[in-house]
Amino acid sequence: MPLSLLLSCAWIILATCVALGPRRFHWPAAWILIALGIPMVGFVTYQMGPWWGLGILLACASILRWPVFYLWRWLRSG
Repeated sequence: MPLSLLLSCAWIILATCVALGPRRFHWPAAWILIALGIPMVGFVTYQMGPWWGLGILLACASILRWPVFYLWRWLRSG
C-alpha cells in the first residue's frame, strides 16, 4: 500500500479518536486535522491520481463536516 494511503488511514483513525473525545477539544483538533489534511490530500492526488485524491477529499470532508458547513455558509454570505 502506498505511503499516502497509509497516512490517510492514520488521519482518519486520528479524526475518529478526536471525535470520541471531549467536546472542548473538537475545534482545536479540527484546525490541526485540517492543517494536516490539506497536504495529505495533495500527496494522495500526486501519488495515486485525481480520483483517489477526490475520494480522500470527500472522506475528509465527511469527517470534518462542521468546519466545511461553516466555510460554505461564510462563502455564501460574503
